Amino acid sequence: MIPDVQSHPDARELAIDRVGIRDLRYPLRFVDGGGEPTSTIASCSVYVALPAERKGTHMSRLVSVIDEMADPLSLASLPKLLETLLTRLEAEAGRVEIAFPWFVRKAAPVSGAQSMMDYEVRLSAEALDGKRTLGVTVIVPVMSLCPSSKAMADYGAHNQRSHLTLSVQLRSAAKVTLAELIALAEEEASCELYGMLKRSDEKYVTERAYERPRFVEDLVRGIAARFVDDPRFEGFSISAENFESIHNHSAYAEISRRPRDKA
Repeated sequence: MIPDVQSHPDARELAIDRVGIRDLRYPLRFVDGGGEPTSTIASCSVYVALPAERKGTHMSRLVSVIDEMADPLSLASLPKLLETLLTRLEAEAGRVEIAFPWFVRKAAPVSGAQSMMDYEVRLSAEALDGKRTLGVTVIVPVMSLCPSSKAMADYGAHNQRSHLTLSVQLRSAAKVTLAELIALAEEEASCELYGMLKRSDEKYVTERAYERPRFVEDLVRGIAARFVDDPRFEGFSISAENFESIHNHSAYAEISRRPRDKA
């Protein structure tokens, strides 16, 4: 018999909050809402809590939890993956984190030219102290144009690419999609971005951004105002980073509402 050293007792009697694997790269398919599954490469981190009396966890079982995902991953199926982890490792607490680029085919606003646009996505599911939490983060690149520059300059106004990071903690059984979060962020920006633009499209996005100037503060307030009374969200964090075109630094703003802030 091959000894199972991990299951041996540990005399130090110190429980471990989180032990597992980090940044396991794995191919997977993701489906958003009722859409079609899309293929991507994910970075997976899987952890469990280890009782004081147990020497170690079974790392190979953590890999197998990811490897055995036969169906496409979705926000609806992520809690089931967490339960599989807890059962397989005989753990009362655990966490799954999955990060991946998500590609969406977009049509340019005037010409209709098709191209792919990518967004960074981070999903998490956690069991801790008997409570289950589900988190969704999406990073949305957009365009922002400075209201102050527009007001002062005789010719044009400086604009830049910005990253809007939307993180939400979902209430149990809440329904939300990545497409919805992305669309909301793009609606609050000076203009959304596209993978490819023709000349007519470039004219459109330039003029649209000029008509919709936004400070970095406007970006986070606009999104947070739409989140604060949304019953689907237990808590949220919204941040905006403008990669300034006239400075060698970024402008940044953030608004967070933790679950206890809503009490």
